[in-house]
Amino acid sequence: MPATIKSTNLNPPRQSVLILIDAPLSSRSSRYRYRPDGTPLPQIALPVFGYKTHIAIDRRFGFIRESAVTSAADADGRMLPRLVTTQNTSSEVWADSAYRSQTNEKSLVAKMLVSRIHRRKPPGRPMPAHMARANAGKSAIRAAVEHVFAHQKNRFGLFIRIIGLARAEAKLTLANIAYNFDRLIFHERAKALG
Repeated sequence: MPATIKSTNLNPPRQSVLILIDAPLSSRSSRYRYRPDGTPLPQIALPVFGYKTHIAIDRRFGFIRESAVTSAADADGRMLPRLVTTQNTSSEVWADSAYRSQTNEKSLVAKMLVSRIHRRKPPGRPMPAHMARANAGKSAIRAAVEHVFAHQKNRFGLFIRIIGLARAEAKLTLANIAYNFDRLIFHERAKALG
């Protein structure tokens, strides 16, 4: 599942917390096909049905701070303003390229947050080396969100096979609460062991 990460820092560094935002894949594209002259043919989007969960996590402790559930057809970028709050304690927002848009960038600047959202590859050209290096560095931090989804799918056996957004939201919210309890137990054990 793709991940998106967000962070905010309004408190001293000792208390700073990174918020990571993510959403699972909801659609897939067909393979690139080319004309005999080498120009690409138009892409055909293959529909995918279901739901996506978008989460904002705290980088330091790994707790899910905010979440939202949408139809798989909804664009990821529209959820960023809902997930990013200034009540969290870091000034950086880490997310995948699906959340990058001019509107979201302006929104982050207005909230005095620093965008660390992945950059997209320029159309028809290879990705510049400096951009690829920057995205690789961002991916190392964003991986924390992927761990949440992996934990929910592997350890909890989370599989959504229900009809209705409200039911999907209820099931995913309960999975998020269970994940936060697991993280709390992990941190309490680590604290007890010193």
